[in-house]
Amino acid sequence: MTNALDMTFQALADPTRRDILTLLLEDDMAVTDVAEPFEMSLAAISKHLMILTRAGLITQEKRGRVKWCKLEPMAMRGASLWMESFGQFESVNLDEFESFLSQQLSQGTDEIAG
Repeated sequence: MTNALDMTFQALADPTRRDILTLLLEDDMAVTDVAEPFEMSLAAISKHLMILTRAGLITQEKRGRVKWCKLEPMAMRGASLWMESFGQFESVNLDEFESFLSQQLSQGTDEIAG
């Protein structure tokens, strides 16, 4: 459990990876589409995607010649339960979390475009 929890928090620690998760809230995306809004190489994005995949936060699958990424929101359940055990945090309401990430996406898109 601790290793999975460590991997989740390490993956979430990076703002680029959090932005990627926010993008994937909308729908599954091809790796090239995930990379598009970021000012970094496809290789750098692929490294971020591999960390998210190892943490179980996303899955990647090949469809034809294209690799697709899919958000796995239940993967954050362990982190949510761990935080909840302190009594200071409520369990994560996935609907509210999705709404929060959607707001972050719209703000991030504005910042990237601006």
